[in-house]
Amino acid sequence: MDENRDLNRIKVMLAEKKCTNKWLAEQLGVNATTVSKRCTNSSQTSLDMLSKIADALNVDYTELVRIKRNFGEEDE
Repeated sequence: MDENRDLNRIKVMLAEKKCTNKWLAEQLGVNATTVSKRCTNSSQTSLDMLSKIADALNVDYTELVRIKRNFGEEDE
């Protein structure tokens, strides 16, 4: 299992909100490829960009990531 994918919930939130990468890209003023890279962890997302994504999706930024604690135990 890809641990990074499990920590990054941008793609999950897009699906829950029934939004596309293209829509999010338009909201952020970036291209859809950039959003795709953020969703797949091909490119690291800065805290500033994470905040902008959260604003566009109308969610708290903490809903976009999961934190691992105690050397591997997932935060629930």
